[in-house]
Amino acid sequence: MKLCVFQGTFNPIHNAHLKMADFVLKNYNFDKIIFIPAYKPPHKNYDFRLTQHRLEMVKLAALSNPNFKVSDIEYRKDRNSYTYLTILELYKKYDIEGRINFIIGTDAFKKIDTWYESDKLKELVDFIVFVRENEPDDKKYEELKSKGYNFQFAKMNVEDISSTKVRKYISEGKDISRLVTEKVKGYIEKNGLYQDK
Repeated sequence: MKLCVFQGTFNPIHNAHLKMADFVLKNYNFDKIIFIPAYKPPHKNYDFRLTQHRLEMVKLAALSNPNFKVSDIEYRKDRNSYTYLTILELYKKYDIEGRINFIIGTDAFKKIDTWYESDKLKELVDFIVFVRENEPDDKKYEELKSKGYNFQFAKMNVEDISSTKVRKYISEGKDISRLVTEKVKGYIEKNGLYQDK
């Protein structure tokens, strides 16, 4: 199986996440995109009260494509969500053709060499990098390539949506219909999420 994973906090998952995953699915011939919400993201501040909600919203968003799957692999272990450990488990679980591919934005990829067991991780995955800024920092990417990170840039303009923007819209009482799927919007409203000013 040709497998690509999309790991993230997804707080909440939004339409740009889905468009990125759909682009990768169509242009790189993967059998599945597996969304993996981080249980305890080590690089981000997060509200633990939203942990289960984040997983449920990803499940709802993934219904938009039959080749999108959701894994709660990081929810089954009460530890920080280290990508390296998760990838090791995926290789044990699935019959993988080639390497697992990993969707990531430039903001996170620039810091990839600071991640837990990054030298081992780079031997296990190929990265598909989405540019979130106007211009990539060529020097940093050259440095990562020289360190043995295998990556390619996705030729897609990423829509200007972020989880921060979604949360801000909600706290300001603005409509988020353009930013998230109808099911995710309904879940947020039903559970009164992100209402804090």
